[in-house]
Amino acid sequence: MRTVTIVGTGLMGTSVALALRRHGVRVHLLDCDAEAAETAAEMGAGVVGSPSGAADLVILAVPPRSIAPVLAAQQALGAGRVYTDVGSVKGWPLVSAGALGCDLSRYVGGHPIAGSERSGPRAASGTLFRDKPWVLTRHPGNDDASVAAVTELIRLCGARPVAMTQAAHDRALARTSHVPHLVSAILAATLDGADRELLALCGAGITDATRIAAGDSALWTDILQANACEVAAALADVAADLTKASQALVTGSADLTELLRRGNAGRSALLAARPRPGT
Repeated sequence: MRTVTIVGTGLMGTSVALALRRHGVRVHLLDCDAEAAETAAEMGAGVVGSPSGAADLVILAVPPRSIAPVLAAQQALGAGRVYTDVGSVKGWPLVSAGALGCDLSRYVGGHPIAGSERSGPRAASGTLFRDKPWVLTRHPGNDDASVAAVTELIRLCGARPVAMTQAAHDRALARTSHVPHLVSAILAATLDGADRELLALCGAGITDATRIAAGDSALWTDILQANACEVAAALADVAADLTKASQALVTGSADLTELLRRGNAGRSALLAARPRPGT
């Protein structure tokens, strides 16, 4: 991999660019926000503007519902030999790209499971993806060369490729990322307009629980709407447990203790499943 074009120079796009630059890959940066692209370039992420010919790989680092139209536009220009994305929703972009007549054989969906509540190129890091899983959602129309190119990208970024279907990915991310973000935002919203005396009593618990609520609201609206059905289903399960907890507080039933016990077990399982650095 010698030449890559990255469309979108926010946190994810710039982080990918910085990781690739460490391996001597020539990176071209495109963004409708010229200031963001220039900032990424100043950070050493690449050069602003398209290459003179087709890039080995075009990476779409744009919101999920923008992936398909941007893919169509880039393919119409013959911008690359292979195309991928880093969006956190996989079903919507693939279906939409097909409807727009994109060449799906050379488009391989991807999603690095890494990020930050911060946004923009200044929040980027060339080590953001190190030792992190990077989901690869190959579909039956993909050719082997395209899959190999995206797998090479993942390894150059220091991540671990994980194969999943689009449906399995979107179902999993609804429960592990999208609903947690929404719940965190709802909890943080209860503090909007709170007086200073109350805010002064906020400790680490609510600070930790609302950390991800700082994420870009426009981007997260796009993500949640692009995965609406899976998010709604997962959110309904959370709502059912909240209703059960509310009822248990009134009736004094053992359901409250059981919910807290399940929380203990889930937290323990999460920590046990996380790989240790370097393993």
